[in-house]
Amino acid sequence: MYLIFGGSRGIGAALAAKLRAQGHRVLITARGEEELAAWAREIDCEWQVCDTRNFADVEELVGRYPETVGCICCAGGILLKPAHLTSEDELLHLWEQNLKSAFSVVRAAGKKLNAGSVILFSSAAARIGLANHEAVAACKGAVEALVRSAAASYCKRGLRFNAIAPGLVRTSLSARIVSRPAALEASAAMHPLGRIGEPEEVAELAKWLLSPASSWVTGQIFAIDGGLSSLKV
Repeated sequence: MYLIFGGSRGIGAALAAKLRAQGHRVLITARGEEELAAWAREIDCEWQVCDTRNFADVEELVGRYPETVGCICCAGGILLKPAHLTSEDELLHLWEQNLKSAFSVVRAAGKKLNAGSVILFSSAAARIGLANHEAVAACKGAVEALVRSAAASYCKRGLRFNAIAPGLVRTSLSARIVSRPAALEASAAMHPLGRIGEPEEVAELAKWLLSPASSWVTGQIFAIDGGLSSLKV
């Protein structure tokens, strides 16, 4: 069983489709029932409405499937504002979307699973300084620290924790950027490979991290960002 939190759209939806195409049992969650149920029907997988920020709900769901071999938390959000224009409510909301959701999945896996792979999501913004990304960079930087600590805490039980740190990917979260030609062009130019990413590309990396092929990998942050965080060209 693979549990994908935030599996109704974007990278989570792409990953669910790939796992189902290989014949794996998959359960996807999201907060919006209509979209979630529609995608689950399309790829023929199980689904359940779940707010990943709710510790009790996530723990109950993970505990119901002790045979789970992989959990991935795709829930999250972005906020593109400098710190001085970010309100306290905006920061707390972003923290809940990103860090609290990730911590909830780690907590449930630590309580209910004896082995398996857990994947969280960071961002290129946590790895390099990007203007107007202070809030999301802080949240995702904390996710990276969480991954390393959890990997150390649970390695003796065979639980692996890793994170993926994408650049800009064409998802609903980035719709306000990619839907505007000028903004899309500028964003693509920021990435050394000259384009933004696609959900299926990130999902391929996630699929590998969930598989036995990555069984000797834990506590790592994997950049998949067209060279954004490591190259200057």
